[in-house]
Amino acid sequence: MKIGELAHRTGVSVRALRYYEEKGVLRPERTPSGYRIFAESDVRKVAHIQTLLAAGLGMEVIGEILACLSGESLLLDDCRERLEAERRRITGDIDRLLHTRSLLDDLLATTRAPDGSDRAASRVA
Repeated sequence: MKIGELAHRTGVSVRALRYYEEKGVLRPERTPSGYRIFAESDVRKVAHIQTLLAAGLGMEVIGEILACLSGESLLLDDCRERLEAERRRITGDIDRLLHTRSLLDDLLATTRAPDGSDRAASRVA
């Protein structure tokens, strides 16, 4: 199927599909005239890519994870260690952001708003 049909069937834009190809997670065949031809299995692969993107994974990690796929579902036993490492990375990012927000809250608690009111009273946790 051509890229437009894949876009229609998956609900993903043609631009996004081209990006997935650029990043190496989709590998369509090419006709002699250069048209992309996608396999039926690419519909499922695009759904997996969308799921992994929604989980906060980057394209490099998604490429690694797709190599672990088995059949129609995301059976990722072979990639468990990689997924755990990615989860630890995301947790670290969250922890750093929470710390940064706490520092900002502390700074805001010591300042006054331009109208002279005390911001500490209106601080939200």
